[in-house]
Amino acid sequence: MDQKTISWVSYITIVGWIIAIVSYNSSLDKSALARFHLRQSLGLILTVVAIYIVQIFFGFFLGFFATVLGLLNIGVLVLWVIGLISAVNGEEKPVPLLGEFYQKTITFIN
Repeated sequence: MDQKTISWVSYITIVGWIIAIVSYNSSLDKSALARFHLRQSLGLILTVVAIYIVQIFFGFFLGFFATVLGLLNIGVLVLWVIGLISAVNGEEKPVPLLGEFYQKTITFIN
């Protein structure tokens, strides 16, 4: 799988991310583009999981809070689309608001 394909496959669910990271790790040519998008997509996945966990704990007690968390999920969906479009175009554009944070904190993808 070429590096651009690895980039956009990493955005297609957690299974796509796993396929992309395995392909990236087995590749001899580890491009910065694939590494960048693996970090971005993993960051988005972890953000959704964190929102879901908070929603489980507080959503039952506070209906309004659950609505706000639902809107956050829609926001993450928009960020996901932006990241996917960036990967398909072969660009290293971080997702708004959280992209730079993902690049600084998810450092185990080399």
